[in-house]
Amino acid sequence: MAGLQDAITADDVREALHDVIDPEVGMNIVDLGLVYGVEVSADKLHVDLTMTTPACPMGEMIFDDAQQALEAIAPAGVEIELNLVWDPPWSPEKMSEHARAHFGWN
Repeated sequence: MAGLQDAITADDVREALHDVIDPEVGMNIVDLGLVYGVEVSADKLHVDLTMTTPACPMGEMIFDDAQQALEAIAPAGVEIELNLVWDPPWSPEKMSEHARAHFGWN
């Protein structure tokens, strides 16, 4: 029997999360460096996310949007484990070059 990792890759998960936008800054959570880890196993998608700050007013919405993006690509019956983490703390160095350039931080 083929496992989930034969159907979806970590790159597929990151691509889906490119559609999740932090509305405060108008940029996707992948380029912002908020996606800390992606694991695809036989029957589970596991993603570690962070926010720029624990007080992020859009955190719940971003988390919900990420959950919906993962549900859209996951086959039926696959467990989606979305984990909010704070360690290591987010910093602008975690952003992609594209994002840093967008904000003039290069």
